[in-house]
This record gives sequence, C-alpha cells and structure tokens, in this order.
Amino acid sequence: MDYKKVKTDNLAVTRNIEDFTKGTSNVYETVSIMSKRSNQIALEMKEELNQKISEFATTTDNLEEVFENREQIEIAKYYEHLPKPTLIAIHEYLNEEIYFRNPHKENPEEF
Repeated sequence: MDYKKVKTDNLAVTRNIEDFTKGTSNVYETVSIMSKRSNQIALEMKEELNQKISEFATTTDNLEEVFENREQIEIAKYYEHLPKPTLIAIHEYLNEEIYFRNPHKENPEEF
C-alpha cells in the first residue's frame, strides 16, 4: 500500500467508540486488530526508509569524515511528515480496508 497517498489525519482525533465495535462487537478485539496492523505498517515504512537512506550511505565512515548528507536528511524529514502507523491503521479499519478473522470464533471446538 502506498502510505504517502493515504488521506488521514496527522493528529489524534476524538472518535466515537461505537464505530470501533461494528466489525467485531468487542472494542478490545478491535484494538488488537488495529495494533497488529499498525505494527505491519510501521515495519513496512521502516524497511522502505532504510532502503532509501542506504542508497546515499557512504562506505568510508571515519570520525574525521562525518558530514551532512542532504539527501538523507530530506528523506527523513519527508517520512516524519507522513501520518503515523496507528492513524493509518485506524483509517483503514474505519473504512473497512482491513481483512481480519478470528479462528476462535470460526471453530470454537478446536480450541
């Protein structure tokens, strides 16, 4: 997913708790789902950021040769302005863009 194109708030917003019980009928299960999705998003964003920054890394890092790399700084600033993974996960959940299932509810006799 392209997180740069997600149109969500960059700040925390007060939300109606009833919106989070529609899919699961349990707020705690919903929070767990959004937490796991947020971790997935954060991992993807971190890997992408590290990959972009490593393109500009220098191979000779001596204490005397430390200098600012403008490209790395600009990339880091760009990623700082993106919405946080938790806000993206909330946006995806409220817009029903997350697929989730609970195997305990599907086959309770197996557990």
